[in-house]
Amino acid sequence: DEIQDLLIEEFELYHDWSERYEYIIDIGKELAPLSESYKTDENKIRGCQSQVWLHAYCEDGILHFEADSDALITKGIVSMLVKVLSGHKPAEVAAADLYFIQRIGLQEHLSPTRANGLASMIKQMKLYAVTFNTIH
Repeated sequence: DEIQDLLIEEFELYHDWSERYEYIIDIGKELAPLSESYKTDENKIRGCQSQVWLHAYCEDGILHFEADSDALITKGIVSMLVKVLSGHKPAEVAAADLYFIQRIGLQEHLSPTRANGLASMIKQMKLYAVTFNTIH
């Protein structure tokens, strides 16, 4: 929740959505590059307009996500999700309430195809969490 609250605070610094989109793009630029070996069909998020790859692994009971996209805004969006959900136990990720999305007004400022992509990203991350939770 701390990371979500921080994202909300940072978004409140920007008053219009052109500035907020720029900020989302900047967040995406901070995302560590995803190894080409993970940019596979298996790791591709279905339902996204752009290409988005998501890799998940569990280490010492902690779930980690790595992601990338070929579109700047989409990369920023997946980067925010990675920041919020990575580094937690799978059960916590599976049960996570991603309230920051509504609080910053992201959903209503995305095109329908990007909104579908966002839902697909969240669904896939939670699916990984449930899978890793049953394995560990």
